[in-house]
Amino acid sequence: MDFERFDTRRYPTLGVQDGYAEWAPSYERVVQDEMDLRLLERVTTVRWAATRRALDLACGTGRIGRWLRAKGVARLDGIDLTPQMLDQARAKRLYDELLLGDMLATGLPPAGYDLITVVLADEHLGALPPLYREAARLCAPGGQLVLVGYHPHFLMLGIPTHFDREGGQPVAIESHVHLLSDHVKAAHAAGWGLLEMDEGVVDEAWLAKKPRWQKYAGYPVSFVMVWRRAGAEG
Repeated sequence: MDFERFDTRRYPTLGVQDGYAEWAPSYERVVQDEMDLRLLERVTTVRWAATRRALDLACGTGRIGRWLRAKGVARLDGIDLTPQMLDQARAKRLYDELLLGDMLATGLPPAGYDLITVVLADEHLGALPPLYREAARLCAPGGQLVLVGYHPHFLMLGIPTHFDREGGQPVAIESHVHLLSDHVKAAHAAGWGLLEMDEGVVDEAWLAKKPRWQKYAGYPVSFVMVWRRAGAEG
């Protein structure tokens, strides 16, 4: 769904590449671990340290790459659309290979990874099926896809992905609302089976950092889904 119908803040809106190019220098000071890393910590169906080769789609500044390495992932590649975000990731020296490109059409060989991650990126896509199809192409049979997303319910409250420019002006990055059922339909059509799902809500940890979010207390703000590629044994 088009986010415009839910947009109550009416921030100036940038395209994905332009938006993240401008946000890159301050991105890691703004994104809270409660949005994504806390949900990854709750995942129980992925044996991170047993991963042979992982791919971080829309790897951004390498926040998720740093977390994956800390969990014992031995070989890790990344791809992102924005050179300025890749510069941040490259400086961390976490990835075996970093590529500039589109996560929907990576050009990478098929079936090369047993773990694929996509974190806080799906809301920028106009449609979900291309993402799940490309991830399925890249993933070996029995491999897993871990997707952390900005919760559609929170977007429908009128709050897009956004950041403050150097002068303090808030700007949004193009966002789209995908219902959780949209994920299920797109994933099933691409041959994925759901292993687990969790949702993160605005709780005391969030309110300690964002007291002005008291009115959103209890609302779901992000989610994680773990999918298995068709071909898994058992």
